[in-house]
Amino acid sequence: MSEIVEIKVRDNGSLKINGPVRVVDNEGNLLRETNGEPIALCRCGASADKPFCDGAHRECGFESVIRAES
Repeated sequence: MSEIVEIKVRDNGSLKINGPVRVVDNEGNLLRETNGEPIALCRCGASADKPFCDGAHRECGFESVIRAES
């Protein structure tokens, strides 16, 4: 059975992915592969390293807070 990969939606920031993942482009070409070390994906659209987060959300005023419905 595969390990469950956790994706955390950070307040006003990136998607933090914990667990082994393979990130590929639309054609299936490898962008990055991890063995479990966390990576962050951009949500603000301002990263110079898309799809990965480079912290640009701190400067561009990105705001988004997501909560699960109870």
